Amino acid sequence: MNFKGLFCTVAAACSVAFSAGAYGVIDNDTTKRERMQWFADAKLGIFIHWGIYSKGETSESWAFHNGHISLPGYMAQANDFTAANYDPQEWVKLIKDSGAKYTVITTKHHDGFALWDTKAGDVSAVKSSPAKRDVIAPFAEAVRDAGLKLGFYYSLIDWPREDYPEIYRDKAPKYDIKKEPEKWQHFLDFNNAQLSELSSTWNPDLYWFDGDWEHSSEEWRAPEIVELLRSYNPNVIVNSRIQGHGDYATPELGVPVTKPEAEWWETCMTINNSWGYQKADTNFKSPSTVLRMLVDCINLGGNLLLDIGPRADGSIPQEDIDVLKELGRWTSKHSEAIYGTRAGIPAGHVQAYTSLSPDSRTLYVYLPYKPTGQLEFKGLKSKVKSARVVGNDTPVTWDLYNDISWSEVPGVYYFNIPEEALDPEITVVALELEEPASLYRGHGQVISFNDSEAALK
Repeated sequence: MNFKGLFCTVAAACSVAFSAGAYGVIDNDTTKRERMQWFADAKLGIFIHWGIYSKGETSESWAFHNGHISLPGYMAQANDFTAANYDPQEWVKLIKDSGAKYTVITTKHHDGFALWDTKAGDVSAVKSSPAKRDVIAPFAEAVRDAGLKLGFYYSLIDWPREDYPEIYRDKAPKYDIKKEPEKWQHFLDFNNAQLSELSSTWNPDLYWFDGDWEHSSEEWRAPEIVELLRSYNPNVIVNSRIQGHGDYATPELGVPVTKPEAEWWETCMTINNSWGYQKADTNFKSPSTVLRMLVDCINLGGNLLLDIGPRADGSIPQEDIDVLKELGRWTSKHSEAIYGTRAGIPAGHVQAYTSLSPDSRTLYVYLPYKPTGQLEFKGLKSKVKSARVVGNDTPVTWDLYNDISWSEVPGVYYFNIPEEALDPEITVVALELEEPASLYRGHGQVISFNDSEAALK
């Protein structure tokens, strides 16, 4: 590979600006909260893994990294990347109808195959596949037209490139960046050039980085990367996988059991067991399972980024479509209990997921099961003013037991949810409270005197 003359002039500009610290983007708590607001309200995003691996015979990038296939054999799959049935408008319609508020598409995975017409590298859908076109451009346009937020996945690592030091696990690196800093700088300039292309052309709302584990923040010059992106868009959001310089946490393939310490977070999840399309992976999650994951994330105050894997020709598997359509049915019906909500109350008060409205005066209860009898709710100090089933506004009545004036322990509510008002998947009940939600979290109270007349008051 010829290291000289590979890049457009933007690479040199990036290098000069970084060494001079020219951007000077200011970030404080107020500006961060403002730019994170849409993300905090969104709750659902759709991830898209599409690339060389979408032929369906190997996993993305890791297949050659781990020795399951040779690098030439892996890269040869690009010959099947035709995008012949790619319809970005249909993709975006499916995403929007699912109830997602943002989408994140892979612009380049660890294999270096760029899905846009990059001028900084030689490996792309335009130059290295029968598609011979930029597939990011029409997708980005459709996303903008639909009013969705646009996110770009970008791998910091590029294993096949000659100027990237690591290639295969447990094998010696191609070179030592401390001994050959000019080669490492060349790779950094390449990354900066591609990121500048993406930012200047499409101005994404979010960057979803991956691969930061192979080098330190100092080696990546991570703060400077974020500064570069914010020089194009001061409000761009960056995920955590840039050695701690991002805006939100990204737990992967599993909803946290307890609320993450990070104020903003998102769990990324596959529909089956694979990120990209794989013919042999038929272990698809049911719509019910995915809905529970979404509600679990809402309960803990985070987002679900659900992945789909189109085929190399651009068609989307029917199993993916079925899940997204059921998501759309449920989210359109229960939108008030999804978007803009806050994390719910701690476990133990009700056998269900919960969330709160921004003013904490509406408590949403999500039931992923058909209740057998009344729904018990204990430890709720705030008085319930009214209750209804979300989506059809069916009134919900209740009984309140042992609400004793002298005790600090509140009474126990038992809600009567009409069977005919139940959702086929997850029923949501809205409890309207007289004051912001307040809970009793103690161990109970021992009676200190025996006055039956007082106890009944």
